[in-house]
Amino acid sequence: MSAVEMQAKRGLTGWHVLAMFVVGFGIIISVNLVLAFSAVRTFPGLETDSSYVASQTFDDDRAAQDALGWDVTLSQSDGVLALSITGPDGDPVAPEIVSATLGRATNVAHDSTPAFTWDGAQLTAPVDLAPGNWNLRVDLLADDGTPFRRRIPLVVPR
Repeated sequence: MSAVEMQAKRGLTGWHVLAMFVVGFGIIISVNLVLAFSAVRTFPGLETDSSYVASQTFDDDRAAQDALGWDVTLSQSDGVLALSITGPDGDPVAPEIVSATLGRATNVAHDSTPAFTWDGAQLTAPVDLAPGNWNLRVDLLADDGTPFRRRIPLVVPR
């Protein structure tokens, strides 16, 4: 009787089952570790140092921003990023830009600071954006000193 015939007679053994479990769970654990390390490596960081401190004034800050009555829209066309802000009367508003960061939602590798200029109707900046999801995080200051902070999503089509 040959070794192949003996193996066929023995069938599935405990060592075979153990090997299948070790290989199967090894693949699952390996994939999970790769995904976990990738997620941690690309994490952009915290939005605030202390969420508790930020929460203490959140409602008041939001009410002050809402009281401005601003309508904010963001668009991109032909390499120009346009941030349009209109007041409650529909007239364009030209606030002071405290900070502006344009980047991806998932990492900071592509973050940039757009050089906005006022064109009489909106704030514009030259940009070169790849297709996909982008965020503009702006910190503006109204004429009356009210801070206005927003994260404005932008989808650049393929």
